[in-house]
Amino acid sequence: MTGVLTRAKALFAVVLSATIIALAMPAIAQEVPPEQLALARKYVDLTDKSAIYETTLVETAVQTMKQIVQQNPEISDQTNDAISKVLEEYKGHKGDLLDQFARVYAIRFSMEELQQIVDFYSSPTGMKLAQGNSEINTDLQRVMQVFSGNVKQEFFAKVRSELRSKGVAI
Repeated sequence: MTGVLTRAKALFAVVLSATIIALAMPAIAQEVPPEQLALARKYVDLTDKSAIYETTLVETAVQTMKQIVQQNPEISDQTNDAISKVLEEYKGHKGDLLDQFARVYAIRFSMEELQQIVDFYSSPTGMKLAQGNSEINTDLQRVMQVFSGNVKQEFFAKVRSELRSKGVAI
């Protein structure tokens, strides 16, 4: 009986995993007309001002170097050489990532919407926005951190005050 339950649990886990993957992937699996994909890719190219591919690779290389050299300082030079070689393998594959980004936009926006988006980001204002987005996002994250910290304290105090007004002490 235990074997049957184990197999049933394993089958349930497989079915559950497959269901979760199927629910998460419909946008990626969808067919998109090539001209829509090309327009979406144009938008991605117009807005890739922070060089996300290169930045991610450099950050990954630095983290890998730290992790390996921290435990094996004697192989620092060999690790540096290995990291350089692996980085070279990734060179020229940025387009693969940007194509996947484009696919997401192509699925979410119609041709007309994509054209409007591309037209905007081709304008001086759109170019300025694309250029400043990275810094703007950093500033917005700081604003959200301050807001979040303040609202947590304020919210808790207000709930505690409300409870006190109802005779509940915490």
